[in-house]
Amino acid sequence: MSSFNFLFLGSFFLLVSFLSVLNIIYSYYFNLYINVDSYISSLVVSLILTTILFIVKKNQSKLNIYNKIIVVLSGYLIIPIIIALPYYFSIYNLSLVDSYFEAVSGFTSTGFTIFNNLRQIDESLLLWRSTSQWVGGLYFLFSIIILIDIFDTNLRKSLTNFISFNSSEIFKQASKVFIIYLILTIIIFILLKFIDLRDFDAFNFALSIISSGGFKPTNQINYILDQDYKIIIFSLTLLISFFSIFLIYNLLFLKNRYLNFFTEDLYLLFYLVSIIFIFFIFFSNNNFPELLLSITTSVSNIGIYFDGYNSNLFFFYLILVIIGGSFFSTSSGIRLFKIITLIRFSINELLSHTKPKQVMVNKYFFNESSIDYNIINRYFLTIVIFVFSLIVISSLISISGLEFAVSIKLGILTIMNTVNSSLYGLQNFDFQNINHYTKFILIIFMIIGRVELLTVIILFKKYLFKN
Repeated sequence: MSSFNFLFLGSFFLLVSFLSVLNIIYSYYFNLYINVDSYISSLVVSLILTTILFIVKKNQSKLNIYNKIIVVLSGYLIIPIIIALPYYFSIYNLSLVDSYFEAVSGFTSTGFTIFNNLRQIDESLLLWRSTSQWVGGLYFLFSIIILIDIFDTNLRKSLTNFISFNSSEIFKQASKVFIIYLILTIIIFILLKFIDLRDFDAFNFALSIISSGGFKPTNQINYILDQDYKIIIFSLTLLISFFSIFLIYNLLFLKNRYLNFFTEDLYLLFYLVSIIFIFFIFFSNNNFPELLLSITTSVSNIGIYFDGYNSNLFFFYLILVIIGGSFFSTSSGIRLFKIITLIRFSINELLSHTKPKQVMVNKYFFNESSIDYNIINRYFLTIVIFVFSLIVISSLISISGLEFAVSIKLGILTIMNTVNSSLYGLQNFDFQNINHYTKFILIIFMIIGRVELLTVIILFKKYLFKN
């Protein structure tokens, strides 16, 4: 591995050690001594790994896409091991598998939890869960920068004009992302304090929301969001992880860029307004705040919703989950921009049969932009990979004895890193009592949902099909 790979992983080990110190200080300050030793274990292990990675002799080999994929995947497998230590050494007698499951769920910003009653968990461990999601969201954004080579030109333009990144450019963009990510977390915290959430709840929600995570600091948010204005403001904070993380930055520091620089975010805004309008007209029962929350929590892949909700609209909300948010956000999903591009291409192909083919074949209808068939093929492959992944995970989960309808829902939420809730008819799903086989399947696909199966296929192509 190159020096950059060691530095990348070492930096996140160091960040985990910092968060361990934060939890230790919090535990001593509020006299929460029952789990304080467990954070010492994560602190020691993370510092040892950081020291090893920073002082080990490194080669200066040139970065390539395969090494980048390996280092990103390694992080998703190794970092949750450190995050799992406080769960494993806590007083709650969690097994190693349950601890790792909770850690992966947090680090991938999925939100599945083996804890059925959060009121019985001390606040320091609730804080640890939320910080694991915050670190995971940051890791996901950094992984996009590292793997920028595999993304197409249109999506890459939302971040950079470079074709590829060297180590210095990766560090520059990562530093910018970290600062914006931190500032947006503070903004969410302030907005949540505005609706009178207590400091602990507001801080935990801020860490979870910015990362598109689903961990809650309390079992029921019904008692927190007890007024319409609170629900509306809370819903608007969820959109921060729906749009590009660079949206506010680009609006504030816009210089000589054309409006098409914000093409994806404009699509997302039109899409969001249209969805809200359609749902309000046909499905809302005139309860706009709850409608807004159900839509924003789905499109942002967060999934948090009120307990006890019962509706037959879960299919439509799952569709919103599958579509997801912006390319450069912490949300998951296939991405609206890809779907729109495929629709435009399909319309163009249909129209080409009614127009002179030599005129239509290389241009979009009523548009001067040329068709890049490599991009179209890649977008189409994304759809195929999602369908294939969903079939595989649903089939594997069904083998464990779950109903197929439940397996389909759970498969979608796992791949899209979205927490189960009453909005999708899975509020009472018990992750603690499922067998180890099912937990390992969910762990694998939670990670695949973050790195996308395309990166795994690229890796297999390199080492299994060398010819």
